[in-house]
Amino acid sequence: MTETARLAPGDPAPDFTLPTDTGENLSLKDLRGRRVVLYAYPAAMTPGCTTQACDFRDSMASLKSAGYEVVGISPDTPAQLAKFRERDAITFPLVGDQDKSVLTAYGAYGEKQLYGKTVTGVIRSTFVIDEQGRIERALYNVKATGHVAKLRRDLGID
Repeated sequence: MTETARLAPGDPAPDFTLPTDTGENLSLKDLRGRRVVLYAYPAAMTPGCTTQACDFRDSMASLKSAGYEVVGISPDTPAQLAKFRERDAITFPLVGDQDKSVLTAYGAYGEKQLYGKTVTGVIRSTFVIDEQGRIERALYNVKATGHVAKLRRDLGID
């Protein structure tokens, strides 16, 4: 299996400017000075991705009070992201990386195992980025269910 380059704590977080669910652009550099949880998910409105997004939505008060911004990234179009936001009342930005260049830069796109087969796709991942734009944590192959609660525990939130 071809291994995608992975990020590690201390690495600079790859910068990006991507379209959001509202049709505007969001740049990572615009979030400097704040801690960011960037999470990569395969597709809007699928069962696992919905569970994960709703877990982040339901944890926004505690994440925000601990000083974190949350951004979800997937290869979806802004229109798909807008439907997802509206359908599930998502309260944080969703960005679309249709050419998968940002996902690849984060090591969140490449070969993975899916139901026992090797496929190429989005590797469900979460990145905690510090105020200076450096990776604090890079978590790959996370589970959709229970991940947000574990992340909050690991970050000492709640």
